[in-house]
Amino acid sequence: MTSSEKIRNAILEAAKERFDHFGYGKTTMAELARDCKMSPGNLYRYFPGKLDIAEAIGRDANEATVEALREIVQKQDLNAVEKLKAFHHRQLEFTYGILEETPQAYELATIISHERPEFANDMLEKERALLVEILAAGNASREFRVADVVFTAEMIQSATLKFRFPQLWSRLPLDQLKRELNGVLDLFLTGICGGGTAGATNAA
Repeated sequence: MTSSEKIRNAILEAAKERFDHFGYGKTTMAELARDCKMSPGNLYRYFPGKLDIAEAIGRDANEATVEALREIVQKQDLNAVEKLKAFHHRQLEFTYGILEETPQAYELATIISHERPEFANDMLEKERALLVEILAAGNASREFRVADVVFTAEMIQSATLKFRFPQLWSRLPLDQLKRELNGVLDLFLTGICGGGTAGATNAA
């Protein structure tokens, strides 16, 4: 790790602590510079503004999530149905835990998604690509019969978005959310396991 990377990581760690404690809105770049024992001018060399720091925190967290999801996709001891279920439950548990343990993360997620919509789109695209892999593997193993894996992955992602960001949609407890998620996944699996029509067309 280079010296620049170490400083960048130190800035992000300091920002996470301050955002978690005081909130994004009540944090200033001057305070972050002081926490990092550097001048504001030096801080701006690494990040043009506070929103850029928030986005970097979000992207790092998302990369960690994607890596965890990729591990599920690559598991040799799970079939495609099991991978699809484990994939969505991992997403739910990860985000639910963060938002419950760190209430200020909700504020941060809302601000980033509003101010930097391309961030959310990039995140969803990476996760959707992994869903495509699961569906394609399910086709190969004959567990699934999906004519268009890309379209079907998009529809599954759209239908399960509530469980990707649970507290943004409801205040249900985790066990209730898991029950609902299982119900939604069972509906999809009924359609793609042998039905032969799932993802056949993306026409309206």
